[in-house]
Amino acid sequence: MVERHQIVDLNLRRIDPLVAFDSLHGKSAGKLVEIVPIEPTLSLNKKDSRFVDAKAVLSTLGTATNLAAMDWQDFEHLIRELFEKEFAGRGAEVKITQASRDRGVDAIVFDPDPIPGGKYVIQAKRYTNTVDVSAVRDLCAVVKKEDASRGILVTTSTYGSDAYAFANNEPVTLLNGAELLGLLQKHGYSFRINLQEGRKVLQSNIQTKARDLIQ
Repeated sequence: MVERHQIVDLNLRRIDPLVAFDSLHGKSAGKLVEIVPIEPTLSLNKKDSRFVDAKAVLSTLGTATNLAAMDWQDFEHLIRELFEKEFAGRGAEVKITQASRDRGVDAIVFDPDPIPGGKYVIQAKRYTNTVDVSAVRDLCAVVKKEDASRGILVTTSTYGSDAYAFANNEPVTLLNGAELLGLLQKHGYSFRINLQEGRKVLQSNIQTKARDLIQ
């Protein structure tokens, strides 16, 4: 459960055995005369300099909110909040990473369940166009780089058939806009996704920013 150097560096003449045992995440059922039940858990490294403070977004939105027109950073926080609710009953933690527009990691789930659990990396795509297969390939690369159990790609849009075909044999889950709305509804939130409206809003925002830069 620990690294070799953590044991080697111990001064056995000075340590309190019980304190050391606890701090090293030891587990025991006492003397092994008879085996007694211990709930199994995974030991996961949760240290990551990319983590930032989470922001509550779900409570600030109304039923008229079009997720496809949201600010992309707010959308990432919404996804983190949603998966926190989805995994809440399993003792999992969901962390959000620093905002970036690359194809990296937007959120990470640490699920201590030793059977279906592990480390899940999440990418949130507030898209108004079809997500192509390259995004799925990128996610698979991230899963390997992060040494994660699974990757989850969530979008407001849809995926092409090539994306689904590629994901079929990979440790990734694809959630499209309709499935995202369904998952939100499962937790008591009712929003909408209108891709055409989203395109117009986002294009208008780009034009406004361009005018501001020129001025």
